Amino acid sequence: MTFHTFSPEMTRQLGFRLAQQLLPGDVLILRGDMGAGKSEFTRGIARGLGIEGYLPSPSFTIMQMYETGRLPLYHFDWYRLESEEELYELSMEEYLYGSGVAVVEWPSMAEEAVPQTHLEITLSPAGEDQREITLRPVGNFHSLDLNLLLEDAQ
Repeated sequence: MTFHTFSPEMTRQLGFRLAQQLLPGDVLILRGDMGAGKSEFTRGIARGLGIEGYLPSPSFTIMQMYETGRLPLYHFDWYRLESEEELYELSMEEYLYGSGVAVVEWPSMAEEAVPQTHLEITLSPAGEDQREITLRPVGNFHSLDLNLLLEDAQ
């Protein structure tokens, strides 16, 4: 499934629509270069889960946890990881295999830690504010209602 957004607001809106279909234990793997829209997309997911307030990128803390929404959100940024072992020291499995939604930016820094079942989301710039966003279920990731995703994001 590939979507095109034409502003940061549309990118957040697609994340918002996706969040309404997420289930406990879902893992979302975000791929894309710096500036591709990963943090904006995650902000939309947070809003869709009912999480309010400012959502900073977890670049320096590796994970930000938000527990005030319909489901907890565990927002990982693995960019600054020195090794996969660092994740296990932080009890990462508790969050990746827990009852919330885990969003992982920069999974390439610890590919071995990526769960077998996840939704891979690739964000690519297609212009100054335009993004091409591809969703690809991997493993036994549950089906998504395409019509709900298309409402505001095409």
